[in-house]
Amino acid sequence: MTVGVDTKPLKDEVGERGWDVDPDDEWGVAVVTTVGRQLKLRREAVGMRAGDFAKAVGYGEDMVYKVESGQRIPRPEYLDKADDVLGADGLLSAMKEDVQKVRYPKKVRALAEMEAKAVEIGLYECNIIAGLLQTAEHARAVIRAAQPPYSPDDVERMVAARLARRSVFERAPAPSIHFVLEEAPLRRQVGGTMVWRRQLERLLEVGQLNSVSLQVMPTNTDAHPGLDGRIELLKFSDGKAVGRSDGLFNGRPVSDPKQLRILELQYGTIRAQALPPRESLAFIQKLLGET
Repeated sequence: MTVGVDTKPLKDEVGERGWDVDPDDEWGVAVVTTVGRQLKLRREAVGMRAGDFAKAVGYGEDMVYKVESGQRIPRPEYLDKADDVLGADGLLSAMKEDVQKVRYPKKVRALAEMEAKAVEIGLYECNIIAGLLQTAEHARAVIRAAQPPYSPDDVERMVAARLARRSVFERAPAPSIHFVLEEAPLRRQVGGTMVWRRQLERLLEVGQLNSVSLQVMPTNTDAHPGLDGRIELLKFSDGKAVGRSDGLFNGRPVSDPKQLRILELQYGTIRAQALPPRESLAFIQKLLGET
């Protein structure tokens, strides 16, 4: 067992925003409570006081008590340090995967799980840049703009959840992903000029992936089926599919073949009306050059 005292400032509430437990997430509460109990039992088994443990892992003593009582989600590095300090031989570090999932809201976890299984993803966005394509700075600016405003903890939780979904681009084999974005959100300098530039650069980066097709819908075009709002289609390897449209079926997810055909017709029409992928990337490059 290795015990050392870190002379760096201890991490406290201000530096650890976004790691509160959602009381309405029953699964999440159960996971964090169990992890906290295991941390406390392990610490007590080696005869280490909470204050000494806090110094060894580089966190405030109050934070340690909150983690052990299930009020706070421990960061992955917290579990790694605890594993080393308490000589747990990897048992505490092994909890990181479940603990990391707890940080994300239930709805986001469900969406991320479906995206992780899909072999084809189709998405049309009319008012914002799709979440899968957003940079951290852009996502933070968009989420902070909500009214009534989210708490700082909720903002960071939602940003982390949005970024975690980007792992879909790293899957092997990669799913086929199609995006159609409206021109107007691409021109809106959310977060300021530099944040906007980095967002456009991210679009160009993703748009050049072999598994991704990115199209822009020009503002100066005829009416199309996406004017009612967002459309998303997910298809899976077993032939099943699920889709959702803001303007159809009360915005609820649907899997009935007849309803899916309507969504596919709308999405196909939108893709046909948008700029082709090569022209779309050139359009985004032109916007970037105008800054």
